[in-house]
Amino acid sequence: MEDLTFNELLIKTTYFVAVILFIVGLKRMSSPRTARGGVVWAGWGMVLATVVTFLYFWHEPNWTNITLIVIGIAVGGGVAWWSGKKVAITDMPQMIALYNGMGGGAAGAIAAVTLYKGTPDSLTIGFLAVLGGLIGAVSFSGSLIAFAKLQGWMTKPIRFKGANQLNGALLLGAFIIGLFLLGDYSAHVALVSLFFLLALVVGVTLTSPIGGADMPVVISLYNALTGLAVAFKGFVLGNEAMIIAGTVVGAAGTLLTQLMAKAMNRSLASVLFSGFGDAAVEGGEVSGTMKPIEASDAGVMMAYAERVIIVPGYGLAVAQAQHKVWELTQLLREKGVKVSFAIHPVAGRMPGHMNVLLAEAGVPYDLIYDLDEINADFEKTDVVLVIGANDVVNPVARTDPSSPIYGMPILNADKAKNVIVNKRGKGKGFSGIENHLFYLDNTRMLYGDAQAAMSELIQAVKAS
Repeated sequence: MEDLTFNELLIKTTYFVAVILFIVGLKRMSSPRTARGGVVWAGWGMVLATVVTFLYFWHEPNWTNITLIVIGIAVGGGVAWWSGKKVAITDMPQMIALYNGMGGGAAGAIAAVTLYKGTPDSLTIGFLAVLGGLIGAVSFSGSLIAFAKLQGWMTKPIRFKGANQLNGALLLGAFIIGLFLLGDYSAHVALVSLFFLLALVVGVTLTSPIGGADMPVVISLYNALTGLAVAFKGFVLGNEAMIIAGTVVGAAGTLLTQLMAKAMNRSLASVLFSGFGDAAVEGGEVSGTMKPIEASDAGVMMAYAERVIIVPGYGLAVAQAQHKVWELTQLLREKGVKVSFAIHPVAGRMPGHMNVLLAEAGVPYDLIYDLDEINADFEKTDVVLVIGANDVVNPVARTDPSSPIYGMPILNADKAKNVIVNKRGKGKGFSGIENHLFYLDNTRMLYGDAQAAMSELIQAVKAS
């Protein structure tokens, strides 16, 4: 091993400490109880990594880079601070998708600089620059499409015959151009530009056909790809912090992608290469009618129940009704009702979306249960209150082989004695599949905005 100067040793040691903070932070983020602290730990790791980068350039005779770094941090930090303060909790999924795309774009930009300059130190570095550039560009454009879908700018999946073949051809073309770039580092600028153009187009054509119901899996996948691209760029730059942090993020994103796909009973291939989320792929016919209920009657039913389970969904986030739900829960508990919250892994628009909402409202963690922990309790429950959830409580996932969500693990809300569903209207959910739960004999529909409906339930419980 070559001898290191004091400055080099200090930099590498600080990178190592930053990586430890990243790993500890990520570990703490795995639980709602410690997630907030995990973000702080990881944030300090990023501060250390940024400071040591300044120290590295401080000893380099290139002040232009220092200036660019300061400008980049000022602009990016300012935008992030402002958007973080202003963005609504309902818009958090698309914000995550957007920021994840920026990470992939940054990795792609590093690769672009390396390839445009034609300066890889070895064939291995050149290969990692090409591979990281390809993955980063796909993640960048794909994440932007995911953002547009979650934001409501793209309301329909864009599908056409031969889409998979087109994606394959684009990837093959980018790969072949990448081989040319490896063979000639001084390749023409137009060839490098075509390589990145094809990669960006792949991200668009790969993500555009995917339905909204699969967005949690897509976000997790692009998170994993961004981490992988950052790790490759770490090798290109010789930056140990980027290598380890990118690898950790890539591994965590991969595991999360697998968990999300399993929670929907779908393989990753079926998410990427088959249609889902359209009414056109819906299963069997619905029998029965939706039966409405007044908030006053629903409140009395809940006030005199022994056990109530609340199932939150995206409608809760849209209405910003989490504080009202917690107020209702407190009233019910004061009356001796045992209240629990049931969370499906893909409820909302991103992993952990409902946990974030409930934590914001101050709901104690010991009242919140995952699907596997609470599913057996529904049969012993007097009332289930479903707020804006759809596919995660749709019984056809167990009963109808013709349904596209058949086999998907769901919350067994239909097995409770009574089900109250708060919904803004009679429309279908984000996936476009009719929910048969709404038509069952033990289900009543409480129509209206979730915040207004919860306020009415609170008054009804108080009067009981």
